[in-house]
Amino acid sequence: MENILELRQVSKSFPGSSFRLEDISFSLPYGAVLGFVGENGAGKSTLVRCINYLERPSSGQIFFRGKSLSTMKEKEILAMRQNMGMIFQQFNLLEQRNLLRNVSYPLEISHKGGPISYFKKRKARLDRAKELLAMVGLEGREYSHPSQLSGGQKQRVAIARALATKPEVLLCDEATSALDPKTTEQILELLKKINREMGVTIILITHQMSVIEAICDEVAIIDHSRIAEAGPVKEVFRSPKSEIGRKLILGE
Repeated sequence: MENILELRQVSKSFPGSSFRLEDISFSLPYGAVLGFVGENGAGKSTLVRCINYLERPSSGQIFFRGKSLSTMKEKEILAMRQNMGMIFQQFNLLEQRNLLRNVSYPLEISHKGGPISYFKKRKARLDRAKELLAMVGLEGREYSHPSQLSGGQKQRVAIARALATKPEVLLCDEATSALDPKTTEQILELLKKINREMGVTIILITHQMSVIEAICDEVAIIDHSRIAEAGPVKEVFRSPKSEIGRKLILGE
């Protein structure tokens, strides 16, 4: 099985709204880093919600590890989502919990079988959380609360939490948009490490071309709800073919 994820002619429309995604198709090999870039309102966040079936496509098919999500039962969809960690622009941490309990939270509510069943034990969950906090550079801050952290540190906690269930895919929805350039660089280096050392496949949704250039293998440019062009980052950046590509990359 070469691709962990594949979308075939996926479209999404909403009742009473002119906004829609149209005919989105792409395949993602295991261990790749793919970036979706486009202007605000292009449909990037809707796309990522379709990928993990938080939004069900109006038409088309999404395959995860070779199986169509449309044929999965609800229990299988929940297990699939636990195989897709997600991080957001606003971190979405639980202020009443310390960092250990924030990171271990997905394991508390997980119904996934197999290795995750081990984490039904509280000690095992906290051990996993400690391991992940150390991995993202927050060793010694386990009992701090989110309000005591900087934006970059909060995003590191969010990344650790997203990795708690040992996902194969990490979905990053504008994960660096709220961060300053130096912190953004640090978070991207952390994502590179996760991809390289843990083999996690990464999808980045962003409007920042610098983020795409820094970390992605492949890029897809979305414009007016469609993929305007896609390909290896170096090729697309060297010679963008679409009007939106030339605008975003060359400033034309």
